[in-house]
Amino acid sequence: MLGPVILAASRSDRMRRLISAAPVTKQVVDRFIPGETVADIVPVIEELTAKGLELTMDVVGEDITAPEQATAARDAYLALIDHLKELELGEKVEMSVKLSMFGQALPGGHELALANVRPVVEAAAAIGTTVTLDAEDHTTLDSMFAIHEELRKDFPQTGCVIQAYLFRTEADARRLAASGSRVRLVKGAYKEPAEVAYQQKHEIDKAYVRILRILMDGEGYPMIGSHDPRLIAIAQELAHQAGRKLDEYEFQMLYGIRGDEHLRLAAEGHRMRVYTAYGTDWYGYFMRRLAEKPANLRFFLRSMVSKG
Repeated sequence: MLGPVILAASRSDRMRRLISAAPVTKQVVDRFIPGETVADIVPVIEELTAKGLELTMDVVGEDITAPEQATAARDAYLALIDHLKELELGEKVEMSVKLSMFGQALPGGHELALANVRPVVEAAAAIGTTVTLDAEDHTTLDSMFAIHEELRKDFPQTGCVIQAYLFRTEADARRLAASGSRVRLVKGAYKEPAEVAYQQKHEIDKAYVRILRILMDGEGYPMIGSHDPRLIAIAQELAHQAGRKLDEYEFQMLYGIRGDEHLRLAAEGHRMRVYTAYGTDWYGYFMRRLAEKPANLRFFLRSMVSKG
């Protein structure tokens, strides 16, 4: 399987330099990351929302080695929120944050990440939107869930992400499927050991369906993070079985992948949210997109051959 190899490469400084230097890379990266600054991304936000889509915005970057970088990440999200306020699009655009960007891996990282993310959650709430805490590798999850629980005391709309390939996730889903919760379910995009995670696609898919049923039968708000047509159809059926209305769950897909499907679901009356990343530190995000789906890797390799 190429996925684990690509994920390992996402941690390699040598591979980072090699891929970043390839002439074709920027053209391909632009498919998944449509800008580097807030100014770049505003037209994208306006275009997608005008088409009836909603967004969740991710300022990319995870390799934080100093508290000053974590503060800069906080300030980047606050600047984004200021622009959303000017656009009056708070109800259509939320934010996704990785706590590693807010200093989670630094000494005293749990408290540092909480202190940095809280002003972002407060500012988001002030313009009528919210924040979802992205899941990272399994060693960070207890801290993420604890921060999520703490934030929800004052901002109950704060969401979180769970990953179907982890053995622990069914129990997490039962705990989180409570009234007022917002939970995004994804398959998972980090290289995890066999001791904690399913390794085969069919096992992950089965786990995804089991966990999705828990969320749909619960009292919270499920967010289905998948591009898989079969899982999307299953999600619709599970929502119907659970008696959910179209505004009681939503689909989420990545910018640059299956754009026609985004529009189709929105046209059918579903809430369809596009996960849209921007920023200069794109390497880790880009490599995980390649690892998630062979078609993404083929797209990149074809581009290198045709443009190189």
